[in-house]
Amino acid sequence: MKEVTMQPVSLPGSSALKSPGAQGVSGTGFSEILSRSIAEVNDQGQEANLLVKGLVAGEHANIHETMIAMEKSGISFRMMTRVQQKVIDAYREIMRMQL
Repeated sequence: MKEVTMQPVSLPGSSALKSPGAQGVSGTGFSEILSRSIAEVNDQGQEANLLVKGLVAGEHANIHETMIAMEKSGISFRMMTRVQQKVIDAYREIMRMQL
């Protein structure tokens, strides 16, 4: 039988992440990753808002770029809320475990 090895998956914006036992880990923890992810989602939302305001004000007429930015922002926000719910569910499951 052929042995299957699992390879780590690289997430966007996580190129500097290393395993906990790796040399040179600069304290990147869950809270830092979460904070960066929330900041990225917020930045995408702000960018989409600026493009919408610019389109409405007549500063530019690129509706395609505006719609793409709005979709990216919406998808990122929905994904963030799903991750939040998964974290809450995991926390509740851990709290239900008996020692």
